[in-house]
Amino acid sequence: MTVVESRPPERSAAIAEKTAESSNAVRVGRIKPCRLIRLEQHIDPRGSLSVVEAGTTVDFAIERVYYMHGQSESSPPRGLHAHRTLEQLVIAVHGAFSITLDDGFRSITYRLDEPGAGLYISPMVWRVLKDFAADSVALVLASQHYEESDYYRDYDTFLRDAWSLK
Repeated sequence: MTVVESRPPERSAAIAEKTAESSNAVRVGRIKPCRLIRLEQHIDPRGSLSVVEAGTTVDFAIERVYYMHGQSESSPPRGLHAHRTLEQLVIAVHGAFSITLDDGFRSITYRLDEPGAGLYISPMVWRVLKDFAADSVALVLASQHYEESDYYRDYDTFLRDAWSLK
């Protein structure tokens, strides 16, 4: 089965969280809505400092941190999976890339292109990361340690379970 985006726009991380959650925006995530989160910023002549705190910026404990780097515009997509219970915050700490989110009913593509915002991804959302600018770094903060049993790696199995959510 092919899932077609219900709305084609790319959203930049520069768009404030309120805009991403406006009544016109496509909402993806049946357990919790996925959304852009504006990070706390401290900017002065020395540069910028972005802050993420568990319980403040995100409402989950951060149990795992990893980052992706070394992709190019011609690299194959990353992600291509969903999680049963894990929550994530994805930040483009350098460069830019696109993330398509799909909850089995709706999908939307975000373009992350600045370190001052992150994309919250809730459980039961299929994700595809692609279109990496050269030298991009994607930082991921996760609510759980790695556990293979939490992954959906087959899209049809994910869809079956996503469609069964009440």
